[in-house]
Amino acid sequence: MNSLTDRFRVATLPLDIKWGEKETNLRAVEEAFGHLPESTDLVVLPELFSTGFEDEPLLLKELAERNTGDTVDRLKALASKYNTAIAGSFLASTPPHLYNRGFIIEPSGEETFYDKRHLFSISKEAEIFKGGSDAVKTVRFRGWNIALIVCYDLRFPVWCRSRNNQYDLLLVVSNWPQSRSYAFEHLLIARAIENQCYVIGANRGGEDRFGVYDNLSPIYDYLGAPIGHSNGLFVSSDLSRSAQDEFRTKFPVAGDADDFTIDGI
Repeated sequence: MNSLTDRFRVATLPLDIKWGEKETNLRAVEEAFGHLPESTDLVVLPELFSTGFEDEPLLLKELAERNTGDTVDRLKALASKYNTAIAGSFLASTPPHLYNRGFIIEPSGEETFYDKRHLFSISKEAEIFKGGSDAVKTVRFRGWNIALIVCYDLRFPVWCRSRNNQYDLLLVVSNWPQSRSYAFEHLLIARAIENQCYVIGANRGGEDRFGVYDNLSPIYDYLGAPIGHSNGLFVSSDLSRSAQDEFRTKFPVAGDADDFTIDGI
């Protein structure tokens, strides 16, 4: 494997999301990219990074966008300018429904979308949004197989399962409150260990009326060890495909995994 695909630099931005202030949040992301670690291959933004979450349907409908809206257009411009892929989720509208829509935008402009499957029934999210009906998707980018899930999906290991090492990196875009940070960290570690892959927990910062967020955006390797480093703005790390592949070869647990199907997929 050449050095281009072996070394893969990732960065998360624990943005202090301002509720409903789409332009403010988009500008904050654009300004932050001016301080992006050099040669970053992938930037992961928090869940609903441009709007935040609210449980009032009428307000959400006013803010929701199509895939061809301003938010996606500006992400494409950033990805092209900085030659990096960008992942996260945004408030999406595909009438008559609203979706918490994950995305991976590549520098070429290629886009992949994933609608959050598991909606947080403890809040009104499950009443307001429609859950996704597609399985977790894998995107091939710069020699890496990358999967994306959204926040509450993390609690369901069957949904996140990497069958036969189908992905090398799992992105978890989140609004996970500090009050449940112990669970967040340990679920991320569990997903890394059981799937023998790198895992990024891209959480938001700041606070809203639903909780306080402590900028917790950890990055774990395929052993479940923390490897992220903060520059005061981004949390970043260099990932190694050769090291991960070597470990998977020496400890091939994927071959002993149970086969299963998921109803409705």
